[in-house]
Parts: sequence; C-alpha cells; structure tokens
Amino acid sequence: MTDETAEAQAAPDRENTLLLTLKDGVVVIRLRPDLAPKHVEQIKALARAHFYDSTPFHRVIEGFMAQGGDPTGTGTGGSQMPNIPAEFTPPARARFTRGVCGMARSAEPNSANSQFFIMFAPYPSLDGQYTIWGQVVSGMEFVDKIKRGAGGSGQVREPDRLITLRVAADVPA
Repeated sequence: MTDETAEAQAAPDRENTLLLTLKDGVVVIRLRPDLAPKHVEQIKALARAHFYDSTPFHRVIEGFMAQGGDPTGTGTGGSQMPNIPAEFTPPARARFTRGVCGMARSAEPNSANSQFFIMFAPYPSLDGQYTIWGQVVSGMEFVDKIKRGAGGSGQVREPDRLITLRVAADVPA
C-alpha cells in the first residue's frame, strides 16, 4: 500500500480531502466547502484534471507561506477555468493560521483562479481579505521542508515542485 493510499483510507470525508504529494511525503488537506464552496469545487476540478502535477512552489517566504499552483512559475499564470468570485470568511469564523490553505489573487478580490498558498504561521492581516479553502490535517512537516525563496518577494530559484494533488475519493482505498 502506498502512502497516498493509506492517507486516502484514513480520510473521513474522502470527497473533501486532498492528498498533496511533495518530495518529502504526503500532505493531507481537509477541504472547507462550508467556507468557500466555489473555490473548493474549482480546486477539485483542477486536481482531477491533473493541472497541479509538477507545478512549482514559486513564492515561498519563511514565517509566512508557500505559494504554488501557477504552471508558469512566474506568479502570473493560472488555469483555463474562469476566475472565482471572492468567498472571504469573517475572522470570527476562520483565520489565517499555521496550515491554513488560501487562494492567491491579484489586487482585484475576484481574481483567484488556480494559485494557492499554505500558511507557515498566523498572519492576521490576511483574515477576511483572502479566501480560506482548506486546512492541513497531517504532513505539515513536509510543507515546512519546501525550499524557501529569497528577498521580500520570496521568489524561489529552482523551486520545489508539487508532485501530485489528488482528491482522496479518486485514490484507490
């Protein structure tokens, strides 16, 4: 049995669980359709199309977050799917803390598409300003090993790549 299969079997709601395979291991992400149903559906559709496979973590800032989901690795790319209207959560319901998964966007609030980030630490200034779509429930130690970028932008030279991203329901149990 592979690590991915073992993680899929352990997931309580396999349709709302993602398995993110990194160079160091499998990260299990619990999806939050209760907070961001449109974002969750788009991420699952892209995962099922294998869109995220081999995409780089192009922007990684120590003490903040790791950002990926752009096939160009420039921070300007996305998928062929339409941008998603913002689904910001009031801070009283959910906050950007360690392991929270959010959607990257431009200055335009309704510009999220495929890029996402995983928080290394709390970052209150994002609360209520960005969409929260998931939470790492195991494997955060593997996220912590993603290669960091340099400077304030966090751009990564020769970045680590997301190996695969799968919906647990699609992985044989």
